[in-house]
Amino acid sequence: MIAGTVHGLVSVPDGLASGLLAGVNPVAGLYGYLVGTAAGAVSTSSVFMSVQGTGAMAVIIADISEVHTGDGQAAALATLGILTGVIMLALGLFRLGSLIRFVPNAVLVGFINAVAINIVLGQFSAFTGYTSDAPNRLLRAFATLVHPQLFDWRTVLIAVLTIVLILVLERTPLGSLSLFVAIVATSALALVPFFGSVQILNDTAAIPGGLPLPVLPAVSAIGVLIIPAFSLAFVGLVQGAAISQSIPNPDGTYPNVSGDFRGQGIANIASGFLRGIPVGGSMSATAVVRAAGATSRLANLVAAAVMAIVIVLFSSLAGYIAMPALAALLMLVGARVFKPSALHMVWRTGPTQGVIMITTFVLTLIIPLQYAVVIGIGISVILFVARQSNRIRVMRWRFSGEILPSEEKPPATLQSSEVVVLVVYGSLFFASAQSFVSQLPVVTDESRNAVVVLRLRGKEDLGSTIIQALLRYNSELNAAGAHLLIAGAGPSLINQLESTQAMAEVRASNVFAATRNVGESLTASLARAQILTQISE
Repeated sequence: MIAGTVHGLVSVPDGLASGLLAGVNPVAGLYGYLVGTAAGAVSTSSVFMSVQGTGAMAVIIADISEVHTGDGQAAALATLGILTGVIMLALGLFRLGSLIRFVPNAVLVGFINAVAINIVLGQFSAFTGYTSDAPNRLLRAFATLVHPQLFDWRTVLIAVLTIVLILVLERTPLGSLSLFVAIVATSALALVPFFGSVQILNDTAAIPGGLPLPVLPAVSAIGVLIIPAFSLAFVGLVQGAAISQSIPNPDGTYPNVSGDFRGQGIANIASGFLRGIPVGGSMSATAVVRAAGATSRLANLVAAAVMAIVIVLFSSLAGYIAMPALAALLMLVGARVFKPSALHMVWRTGPTQGVIMITTFVLTLIIPLQYAVVIGIGISVILFVARQSNRIRVMRWRFSGEILPSEEKPPATLQSSEVVVLVVYGSLFFASAQSFVSQLPVVTDESRNAVVVLRLRGKEDLGSTIIQALLRYNSELNAAGAHLLIAGAGPSLINQLESTQAMAEVRASNVFAATRNVGESLTASLARAQILTQISE
């Protein structure tokens, strides 16, 4: 009860700030926190996960014009939340939680750190009282910094006092409650006549009273919102997976990632229908509820109840919260999310990872975030494929009376009656086909009765590109009176060769299945090779 009460009170200003960051009515942020926390508490695999808005998701929403313009803003926001939830729920139902491991850390580091900067830059107007009409965050922030004479210094004073008060109170027994106390205290100060120029929530948005009423989604908006929904789902799930993989349940077991996907999907669908912003697993909110002493799901349910009570009984007072106080809270959050050490670590990992990180970082700063996420993942996939395709290595095993073979580079050309055992290191797939073929011995008129033994143990899925490359090489060998043998073929590879008719061309007698005894199929293929070098077919 205590943990839930603390978490609920902290979530009130945090939810309003999240809505402000998203560029929607701040109450939509609070509604998302309320519904997400309640739905997530009963549907995620994680006992402690708090499903709320996150800074990264809010910044993405801020770049989606459909939820900020026109008469159908509420319906568009509902559509965005429901689409995001459906995507998350589908991934969870199909048990695709393991897909998160394919997301490169370089993309996440570049994205999250750029989001941190975006959070800070996006609050310059509310922090200073000066609003620029520049077209994007970077230019607006620059225009603000070069016009200090236009700042409202009473607004700046409230913002600075909020930051100082949070930092001081965090060191007291108030702990997490310092956010709530600081926002209330400085907002009360802003009501003093001397601070009459300081904006409050009532000046920027209508604050409705009572709990949210359902809203229907706009079916016509699905087409334009599907990509932003995918980006939101991706960001939310990655941040949620960090909770699943690092915070155990009370019984000591770690939550099921796919189960948390399902829970976050359900929370988003509910939040969408009830006028809330899209939500995801929040590491900071989860840390707050655990630090406050949570021992079960009840803590998040109590937090939702506290938020509901505040909305019903005190919504009229929420309109008096000072805008610079919320801006200060968000700037503090952004500063704490920014991790130069993570950027430095990825940069030192290597040029490929550095390029991915910098590209994602820059794109996140200059283009809408939903597209920056997709492009960053796309670039990382392309670079990964290029890197893996260039890592293929073909080596020759030579047996000289020893039990263990020696390893050397393959011969440039294939000589008459020569037996060459080749072993492939790396991934054999479509992009590596050219590199693989270029390392095979060249077949000439002098290659008659030669045999190439290709050891493919562990290569279960070659794909049509590699199979076609093998068939072409086999044809070249046969035309010169030479032979191709395949050793260590697993069941999947044999099935591929049979279903593609490649087995008939290579000949079944030249393919040796892998057995439990390592080297047995290679020994059998070498015996076959000795026979072939002595006869002409």
